[in-house]
Amino acid sequence: MTEQPIMADAEPAARSLGLSGAVNARDLGGYLTADGRVVRGGVALRSDGLNRLGEGDLELLAALGLRHVVDLRSLEEVREAGPDRVPGLPVADVSATELTAEPMVLPAVGPDGVTLHHLPVFAADFDIYVALREALADRDPDKQRALLGEGRAAAMMTGLYRWFVTDPVARERFAAVLRLLAAPDGPPVLFHCTAGKDRTGWTAALLLTALGVDRETVFEDYLLTNERSGAIVEQVVESFATRGLMREPRLLLPLFRAERGYLETAFAEVEAGWPDLGAFWREGLGLDDLVLAGLRRNLLAD
Repeated sequence: MTEQPIMADAEPAARSLGLSGAVNARDLGGYLTADGRVVRGGVALRSDGLNRLGEGDLELLAALGLRHVVDLRSLEEVREAGPDRVPGLPVADVSATELTAEPMVLPAVGPDGVTLHHLPVFAADFDIYVALREALADRDPDKQRALLGEGRAAAMMTGLYRWFVTDPVARERFAAVLRLLAAPDGPPVLFHCTAGKDRTGWTAALLLTALGVDRETVFEDYLLTNERSGAIVEQVVESFATRGLMREPRLLLPLFRAERGYLETAFAEVEAGWPDLGAFWREGLGLDDLVLAGLRRNLLAD
């Protein structure tokens, strides 16, 4: 029987932020660590895209006292979907920006402002956003099946999770989020991508693991995406059929769902490339004991 996430009390860990325009937005607070400490609420927040938020959502976000928002989307994703809508957050003009993988930081304006960090994590070989766009643009069902069928969509995802670990630029982007969370003036930090599933999911898995949360609970937190986003995924898949975009829209489900095997692939790649998690922390992510101490100071309570 699958173990349930370890919680500090009767309140569910990884609670929803209640955003109607970002249903996968949640707080990582509430999980217990192996040494009996608890992850603080309100300091490390994960989310899907923040470009569809309504006025009520903005009021909820304003009450969180965010200091930093980390956007892991590519600038092309930002261009097409729209920038984050967060009170006090500067908006980058990416319409004329060259497509680049370089990070971009927009400092907060005023004492109550929020700093925006664009840390694009994308790869030409595993750009799921581009693959999805290409599949929908070409309505030929045979070409769509050739791209996504017979396990190819799932293979694309496992390749992506391996790349999270093997690519040095990707590792540096994930490490940058962890450094920010460990900084004395870092939290509250909200980090997100488009679906809040893959790039955000691996960031959260690294963070919870570093804090001493057990592996099974890390998986449970990762898989909560399916619970939070499942209804929307079904609506989107059905719409692709009714709009005539795909004859077999369920071919897209491996791209839209969080699967345990994806995260297992990333952890297996860590184990294959480094003697242990400590070595991956130091050599793979380039982080030292000061960052680990900062994370525990900022995010853990007795």
